[in-house]
Amino acid sequence: MKWPSQRNQKPGDDAQEPVPGELGPVLIHALDGFLTAGAAPRLAAEQLLSGHGEVVHSFEIDKYLDYRARRPLIGFHRDHYQDYAEPRLDVVLEHDVAGVPFFVLAGPEPDFAWETFIDELQEVVQSQAVTITLGLGAVPMGVPHTRPPVITTHATRPELIDRVNLWAPELQVPSSAQALIEYRFAQRGIDAAGYVVHVPHYVAQVEYPPGAVALLDAIADRTGLQLDYERLKAAQDATMADISAQIAEQDSGDVLSGLEEQYDAFARGAAESLLAEENAIPTGDELADQFERYLARENKKNE
Repeated sequence: MKWPSQRNQKPGDDAQEPVPGELGPVLIHALDGFLTAGAAPRLAAEQLLSGHGEVVHSFEIDKYLDYRARRPLIGFHRDHYQDYAEPRLDVVLEHDVAGVPFFVLAGPEPDFAWETFIDELQEVVQSQAVTITLGLGAVPMGVPHTRPPVITTHATRPELIDRVNLWAPELQVPSSAQALIEYRFAQRGIDAAGYVVHVPHYVAQVEYPPGAVALLDAIADRTGLQLDYERLKAAQDATMADISAQIAEQDSGDVLSGLEEQYDAFARGAAESLLAEENAIPTGDELADQFERYLARENKKNE
């Protein structure tokens, strides 16, 4: 079978040293729970899932989901219930435009039994000869939407880092099932890596397609998979135009300019952190005030 890293190698080409972990199928995971600013991982996963892929493994959702904490929706029609949105957590075999296979794990982040979940995922990874897992995440950050999305990458081994991180902090963060997957896999000698896109914190509570496009770009660049996400790119353009229109309507240029200036200073190396001086970066409340109508309208769309 022809894997992504082998696609461009022609007969007679000199043998090239393989990239660690990328000579076989990849498994891309995007769990809906903690690292989900702007719904970017979910939007990316929706583009990766064709709707007719082969489910190679289904996790027993009752073991992992807290139904009362995030109740699945169910429809009520006149005198009966219908259309229950049954939660699922599946590993699905998909193929890119050129027919190259890859796996996708998407669904709710487990609320319980993380260690059991990871052990079960490891069995799937090994049984399907997956050579590397790639996690997708998104966090709210003090970045403007007018600049290209920044991605922080991480991996179980330095050799698996495929890009230079603009932001390289040392800090403690709340854990997630995805973070623990990578941590445990590192302990067990299983290759894993991931990408976290920085989403402007003033749009982190609504769908932000540019973040999802950035994640899929990272996957495509790394693996060579030929992915079709033109609809998402179109949604990205519409979202950016909508935000710009709201800014123009509310005359909030000064607030946005302050964020842009701080970000540009950081990108030039003039700042040591995306966390600006207290008087240099607009507060979340200031940005929320400027985008109040935009957020209200988008939230209403998602109700």
